[in-house]
Amino acid sequence: MTQLPTTKDEAWRYADMDAVKALGVDALERWEEVSVAAGETWRHCMIVGSDAPELHRIRLDVAEGGRAELFVVVAGNDYCRVEVEATLGTGAHFELGGVTIGGGEAVREIVTRTDHAKPDGTSNQVVRSVHWGQATGNFLGAIHVHRDAQRTDAAQDFKGLVLEKGATANAKPELEIFADDVKCAHGAAIGQMDEMARYYMASRGLAPDVAQRLLIRAFIADSFAALADESETERLLETALDRLGERV
Repeated sequence: MTQLPTTKDEAWRYADMDAVKALGVDALERWEEVSVAAGETWRHCMIVGSDAPELHRIRLDVAEGGRAELFVVVAGNDYCRVEVEATLGTGAHFELGGVTIGGGEAVREIVTRTDHAKPDGTSNQVVRSVHWGQATGNFLGAIHVHRDAQRTDAAQDFKGLVLEKGATANAKPELEIFADDVKCAHGAAIGQMDEMARYYMASRGLAPDVAQRLLIRAFIADSFAALADESETERLLETALDRLGERV
């Protein structure tokens, strides 16, 4: 039987363990299993956000030449976790675009494990985090390149924006590489709002809240740059930006 994790487990080190206990073991055992056939494309856009703890666990098995795309906004008022395990076949691709955003005291996190099991696979993960109050945004991304997975090309890019003192953003990239002909890269940066940019916009007559919304929209838009559906891109962006209205 599955046991409840603890913060000693690397994949759960920043989680809200009281919320995890409230979710219970049954929630941990529920996985959405997705198989992407050879040469096919699977795309899913999701918004995670309610007043109760949420845990979404997705397993992707992407066959030769297949493509899996997941775009997500995590914006709940309680603990929210989206966890993805992707196993890639020869020439397969995994694309993740994610945003965690919000205030209060909630922990919002995206956790991924990408297994490059065969040659010529590619993956790209772009995650943006915007938090205020006492909130926390996390991204934990593990990339594992198997011995036979030559010519793998994998990338992760995380940026966190902390709007108020007391909010937190955490990033934990992990690379485990056993092949010798690969290209793997990850980057992480956490900072505050660009005050010079905000001052410049204010000097051009933009109200502070409008200037902030435009700057944050530009900041998080990178997460959805690979999403070809413009209407879905707009829906995800507006859902994320609507959370800014909760700031006092």
